[in-house]
Amino acid sequence: METKVNEIAISYSGSIKTKFLPNISSSRDAINLLFEHWDKQNIELFESFKMLLLNNSNKVKGIYTLSTGGITGTLVDIRIVFAVVLKSVTTSIILAHNHPSGTLQPSQPDKLLTEKIKKAGELFDIKVLDHLILTPDGDYFSFADEGIL
Repeated sequence: METKVNEIAISYSGSIKTKFLPNISSSRDAINLLFEHWDKQNIELFESFKMLLLNNSNKVKGIYTLSTGGITGTLVDIRIVFAVVLKSVTTSIILAHNHPSGTLQPSQPDKLLTEKIKKAGELFDIKVLDHLILTPDGDYFSFADEGIL
């Protein structure tokens, strides 16, 4: 009798040529791109966590929404972070989430999560370039700019 198991398929599909991908050279570049692609109708209602996936030249391969939560928080599963990063053959990431309240300061859980993802990334040679917090008004806080990454 044959034992049956599921077949696992891992794929990444990118249809935009590399030369046309947006380049990130600062936190402002990243926040502008993220804000442009954020759902403006929900940005002040609930928290979402996203990440920019970048190649070696800091060109954005894509934006991935990791989670959407409640008014004061959202859950991020680090295993999913790296499943997406590894599947897309990404070399660096920029983390981002919104604070519906408009508060720009990172919470202690924000800092701990960032450090945890950064340490896990080091095992795979994946760089965490920044963690951005954005508000409904378009203001932002950059971990890298503030020297806490």
